[in-house]
Amino acid sequence: MGHTCNSIIINAPYELVFDISNDIPRWTELFGGEYKKAEVVKKEGNKITFRLTDDEDKSWQSWRLLLKDKYLAYAERQEPQFPFKFMKIIWLYTPRPQGTELTWIQHFEMDEKAKFNDEQVEGFINKHSKENLKIFKGVIEKEAAK
Repeated sequence: MGHTCNSIIINAPYELVFDISNDIPRWTELFGGEYKKAEVVKKEGNKITFRLTDDEDKSWQSWRLLLKDKYLAYAERQEPQFPFKFMKIIWLYTPRPQGTELTWIQHFEMDEKAKFNDEQVEGFINKHSKENLKIFKGVIEKEAAK
């Protein structure tokens, strides 16, 4: 199984960090062009079902629970699961003296028919998570300064 954990401290209040980071349509901006489309399919209470389309026109649907009072968001990839057997994602928000620490945890297993194995995908996710967290930091801190 694959597992990644990456964090960054964003110099902004928790409410702003949580709200911007969970604004699905803004993911085309926040993920640095990784997603061509980020669309909300359905909202039910604190559960959002959404569809992402990458720069290779591959789309998949996921759902996300926004647990703002618990300082976390939890998501799972739905359809298609491939190239994963499963993908679970937790975003933790921890207040710090200098702002809010945003931590991304991804726990997954690759399908045996996938082009890459768990270890290769861990490396890919770690690299992109660090880059993307820096983008989140820049965008959110810019909005916090307004």
